[in-house]
Amino acid sequence: MADFFHTPVDPFPITNGCSVSELVKRMEGTSFQARNLATGVDIWARMLEGETTIFFGLAGAMVPAGMRRIMVYLIQNRLIDCLVSTGANLFHDLHETLGKRHWKGSPHMDDVELGRARVNRIYDVVASEDEYIEMDEFITAFSNGLDSGRPYTTREYFRLLGEELARRSSEEGILTAAAKAGVPIYSPAIADSVYGMAVAAGRAKGQNRLMFDLVQDVIETTMIAVKAKSSGVVYVGGGTPKNFIQQTEVCAYILGEEPRGHEYAVQITMDSPQWGGLSGCTFEEAQSWRKIAPHAKMVTINSDATIALPIIVSALAEREKLVRCRKRPVLPFE
Repeated sequence: MADFFHTPVDPFPITNGCSVSELVKRMEGTSFQARNLATGVDIWARMLEGETTIFFGLAGAMVPAGMRRIMVYLIQNRLIDCLVSTGANLFHDLHETLGKRHWKGSPHMDDVELGRARVNRIYDVVASEDEYIEMDEFITAFSNGLDSGRPYTTREYFRLLGEELARRSSEEGILTAAAKAGVPIYSPAIADSVYGMAVAAGRAKGQNRLMFDLVQDVIETTMIAVKAKSSGVVYVGGGTPKNFIQQTEVCAYILGEEPRGHEYAVQITMDSPQWGGLSGCTFEEAQSWRKIAPHAKMVTINSDATIALPIIVSALAEREKLVRCRKRPVLPFE
């Protein structure tokens, strides 16, 4: 009977002046998602201590919810090495980098009235449809100016766009920070976003023949994973970004390698695994596909990402030596 009683649960103490890192340390002594969050911080910290290439998958409306500067911090301080994102988050990032805003609203607003007023709602956030159209036109003009004589990887496209935004705005965003830091951004479902719509608008008017080489995106991200000494993943939500990163290990065969699996894995999700969807699937399930290594350090944090991510990144930021001394691995296409 005694074998079951190793470590007691520690009641969470309240004291004045508790730092975020101390908060997380105290959460480690508790249970449920508090303990999982603390485990997530520990696993991410382990990735930063070694020569681990860190993939980050970003889904959900994180930029409209106020998470843009967290992503900028992660990029600028080399806490991630490769970002795979929905096109929507990268569009919202462009919107804010060019000085536009998202505004606090309510989930109980009259959506028919909002539609008439050309206001778009994302749960309790609203934005101007006219400003979104303005940004759409900006992307169309930028895309029309690219050389249509060859296809672009999404990494190349977003690097060039980040450089253009940096010339136009002093506001730092995900795209501008990544272009400056040399952190690659991929968006495998780029057509399922305003970027796809904006490029299509130019194509329909005969202004460009821009094409994306998504197959090269697959090859490049596979190279990053295969050539890494070890790899780790951090997922906010699921969807295409999560699967695209997961498959980098499955695709090892195209380079003549056996899948090793990602050795570290942290995901923040509200989805459940029993419906069979990727966003809620467990890392244990991914081990059957050899996407995650058999010995991997892994945790799922079942939480709203707008709660968990600020706490996790703030706790890592307080580990100054860890953040300051981290060197980004050299990527194979550099």
